[in-house]
Amino acid sequence: MKITKILVALSFLFAVTTAQAGEMTVTGSMKATYQSEQDSTTGNPLGMDREIAFTGTTELDNGINMTVMQDFDDAGAFGNAKLTFGNVMGMVDIYVGTDGSEMDAVDDITPTAFEEANGAGSGTYQDIGGLADEMGVGIKASLPIVGTVSAQYVPKVDGTENSDGNASGDASASVGSGFEVVSKTSLGDVPVLGDFLGGNTLTLGFAEEEVSTAASTDDRQEYTLALTGSYGNFSYGYQKEHIAAGMTAAGEHVKYDVDTIGIAYAINDALSISYNITEEQKGDHTDADIGTYKQETDALNIGYTIGGITLGFQEASTDNANQVKDAKDDTRRIQVTANF
Repeated sequence: MKITKILVALSFLFAVTTAQAGEMTVTGSMKATYQSEQDSTTGNPLGMDREIAFTGTTELDNGINMTVMQDFDDAGAFGNAKLTFGNVMGMVDIYVGTDGSEMDAVDDITPTAFEEANGAGSGTYQDIGGLADEMGVGIKASLPIVGTVSAQYVPKVDGTENSDGNASGDASASVGSGFEVVSKTSLGDVPVLGDFLGGNTLTLGFAEEEVSTAASTDDRQEYTLALTGSYGNFSYGYQKEHIAAGMTAAGEHVKYDVDTIGIAYAINDALSISYNITEEQKGDHTDADIGTYKQETDALNIGYTIGGITLGFQEASTDNANQVKDAKDDTRRIQVTANF
């Protein structure tokens, strides 16, 4: 009943206002890469990627703005889409769509000159952001001291993207709902602490996903904490991620702890360099090592940007790749990216 009243109120809010003329923009990027797989057969090292997104915006007389975004995959088919009602009641943004995963947006936010430590494919890591590409409804707000708070709710984590007037029915009937929330706090705005920690940002995140509705199973849970900041030309960051993969059958409880460090230095406005490290330890619900070895990736990144073009380079080395003792997975990538 409460949800119905809220929907009626929002419908009335939008219905009694008129929209002003809007505008449409097109953005995208083009990438060309040279990839060397040093511990496996490289084959043809050349690759490419292209992304394009259309965004339409308009504004109502009451100050609410509306945005629709649609992007496309490499094959030219529809990708993610998102509808956003911004500045509702002058306080929050409300959105519906498949491009709203708050946890996916903060997966490895430590500074880098080019890519995250395993961005060139060195090593195999678990990531937060399990609700990425799911159809959900979300909200974003700016709060005093706390900063930006974003949350998303997915009624059914079944991978469907319904058109209007449709429901996913019994698709993936064995899964349930999902929820995630992320906060970003500028520590300079925190009383007392701000005098000492100005220039740093604290990011906290949590997500839960019902991977099975059967009895004697556990939900997938994700936690993250990140501290990032800068001093002069240096930027730095540390991030901790904990992922409990969830149980779809008895005895399958597996968890991962991921630690990431990034240190970057801006040589000038165009050229920067960074050193990035990611470690992952696999365990069970008792915190015991389950016969695997800590995976670690060390990467050197260089980025050079001129205009809308970026030239990136990464040299990455992984020990105990995919948790296997003494396994190596080293990569080297050169990439040219043009944004428009």
